[in-house]
Amino acid sequence: MAAKGICDPTVEPQSKFDFKLIRCRTDNYAVLVHDPGSGDTLVVDTPEFGPIDEVLRKTGWKLTHILNTHHHHDHVGANEALKEKYGATILGPAANKGQIPGLDKGLKDGDKINFGGEVIDVIAVPGHTLGHVAYYMCSEKVVFTGDTLFSLGCGRIFEGDAEMMWHSLDMLRHLPEDTLMYCGHEYTLNNGEFALEVEPGNKELQQRVEEVRELLRQGKPTIPVSIGLEKRTNPFLRPESQEIRDHVQMHGVENWRVFGSLRERKDRF
Repeated sequence: MAAKGICDPTVEPQSKFDFKLIRCRTDNYAVLVHDPGSGDTLVVDTPEFGPIDEVLRKTGWKLTHILNTHHHHDHVGANEALKEKYGATILGPAANKGQIPGLDKGLKDGDKINFGGEVIDVIAVPGHTLGHVAYYMCSEKVVFTGDTLFSLGCGRIFEGDAEMMWHSLDMLRHLPEDTLMYCGHEYTLNNGEFALEVEPGNKELQQRVEEVRELLRQGKPTIPVSIGLEKRTNPFLRPESQEIRDHVQMHGVENWRVFGSLRERKDRF
């Protein structure tokens, strides 16, 4: 099912924000988005205070908003320290009130956040957790997917079920193909190795995994990545693939069932 009523894909975005991807903990990512016009700055998820604070100090940006995708500690752990230092407003899933430290405003599917004169759409993407949300910036053609969608992979299903998680991924894969995806972890190589096991004949996937290996050798992140490339290479977005269905020996069944089989196999990988 496509995400409806969010964005006019015929409008070419004019970038007005600065983005900084920040590595935290061992494999987490946070993303700073700065609006030079207003001076406002947001961060998507707060895995660790030090790395985020260091970038803010070096740039001189003032943190005004914290957007949490879900309640897990490695995504909200620095909320209160950052709020205390910068006075930032914390927004996150309303369903997780009481689980997100310092939450000022709860969000639900379809809500809109005004930032720098632009709109950030809130998309419910439950499965990894029941309250998980993604943040979509149409004007920038950027989506922040937290732990729902990774490059070449997806999050574990902790609170939802396979059908629910598939619905969330299906929503995300129907965003415009040139949308850039930022996710919450650097898991791409491990995801890619699993992807090659279930769809070894995918030439573009082979190329993507080689690119990922080279990026990591150079100490570079493997994201952001376009939704279009993910649709062509990420097995969790490709349950229609005949090669994948042959691998899991599932034919004539719904996409979510194929997805569920893949997720179970990845859990054991």
